[in-house]
Amino acid sequence: MKAWNIRISVVILLLFPGIRLKAQLLETLKPDYVVLQHAGSIGYMSIGGGYELFKNDRGSLEFDYGYIPKNRGGTLHIATTKFAYRPFRIKIKDKVSIFPLNPGVFFSYHFGKQFGLGFDRDQYGKSYYGWSTALRGHISVSNEIKLHTGNKNSVTIYSEFNTSDLSLASMFYKNNSQWLSPEDIVKLGVGVKVGF
Repeated sequence: MKAWNIRISVVILLLFPGIRLKAQLLETLKPDYVVLQHAGSIGYMSIGGGYELFKNDRGSLEFDYGYIPKNRGGTLHIATTKFAYRPFRIKIKDKVSIFPLNPGVFFSYHFGKQFGLGFDRDQYGKSYYGWSTALRGHISVSNEIKLHTGNKNSVTIYSEFNTSDLSLASMFYKNNSQWLSPEDIVKLGVGVKVGF
């Protein structure tokens, strides 16, 4: 019976090689971890997946979807792409890794009719507002504690401080720093990653 199943599988793969390619593509696209984050400029709650980059987990590329409910500031949907670099690693035996200072950048896109990549030039003049209302660039710094639970499996808790391009520009434009402080423009997110 097993030989018969193997022959059928071989015939199917030879006749339909795209099936094998699709399986390989799906395996390649499978993220290295899933993430759940609270706050931090990408939604009241966000969920996503990421890929470990470089040797020894020194970098990550992450894609997230965030949501802000109406009672927390409006109904908003946000897509985010994050990149972080982990230059420092403190290992505690083989079970725990601490990444104390991880610089990063990310871009968030807000969905909705009220947001746009450009500003309505018919309604407002050229110099009125030069920023996209939908797309924000951010710089961030995070720290992580990663517990290795076996093979490639892990659980990571982290915190991430960030500020956006618009917040930085607002603070330093025409002496706004006398009304805005770093506490006004820096946001904090906390989350958990599960690696597999």
